[in-house]
Amino acid sequence: MQPATKSAPAGGATSIALKAVSRIMAEWGVSTPQAALLCDMSESTWKRAKKPRFSGELTHDQMLRLSALIGIYKSLKLYFDDPLASKWMTLANTGPLFDGKRPIDALIEFGLPNFIGVRCYLDALRGGM
Repeated sequence: MQPATKSAPAGGATSIALKAVSRIMAEWGVSTPQAALLCDMSESTWKRAKKPRFSGELTHDQMLRLSALIGIYKSLKLYFDDPLASKWMTLANTGPLFDGKRPIDALIEFGLPNFIGVRCYLDALRGGM
């Protein structure tokens, strides 16, 4: 098992994941500060990472977050119709993982384990588990 501090080189999967998450954040209407927190980056790094020629490296933790966000997005699109699929992450939720918070806020507050929890929760809703 690799340590969380291990870096993923820029390019390839990293570039694709950053591009996808940038588009997801825009569709969900997530602010730059919130997007940076979700991706475990400073705002300045998030702004640079969204650009096509980003040459920085991401940690294993950051890549897991990007992957989970893409999976959450996919699950929402499969389970809900638009516009709910696009708004769900920013609506207050009384589900077991959220305690009345917006899913976005719960992800920021509780970190990577909650990313995985939300992904599993949505997969279970749509019958994938």
